Amino acid sequence: MRLTTKGRYAVTAMLDLALHEAQGPISLADISDRQGISLSYLEQLFAKLRRHELVNSVRGPGGGYQLAGGPGAISVAQVVDAVSESMDATRCQGKEGCQQGEICLTHHLWEDLSEQIHRFLNDITLADLVARGDIQSVRIRQDSHQRSKPESHIALSPIQ
Repeated sequence: MRLTTKGRYAVTAMLDLALHEAQGPISLADISDRQGISLSYLEQLFAKLRRHELVNSVRGPGGGYQLAGGPGAISVAQVVDAVSESMDATRCQGKEGCQQGEICLTHHLWEDLSEQIHRFLNDITLADLVARGDIQSVRIRQDSHQRSKPESHIALSPIQ
């Protein structure tokens, strides 16, 4: 059982939004800088998060993304599910064809584990994570590093 990069990055980006929600809309470039996630990858993830109504986009100067609900209304499982990330621990992806097309001896054990993991992540909201001291410490460190960097992503519009 493993959570791939897609799910990890989606949760990280959504937690970044939750940590910085008081600043208004957050640009994907800022999230990219703080979290070390490629901007193009974030754009793909946020298209899915927007379709699942977990974020809202704000256009124009000062635009970016905001959480669609408060951080207490969004669970980690919702974020992972929105980016189509499987939390399936079975070898057959839950299709019961583990052993030459038949169910294997431990299929139900791994299926139960998958359900437990999903329930666990469903019980954790972004607000729960924001409230953690260890996460706040990392946020403070990341924010101070970002403030000390020269402006690296100034958007220039082509002259038309």
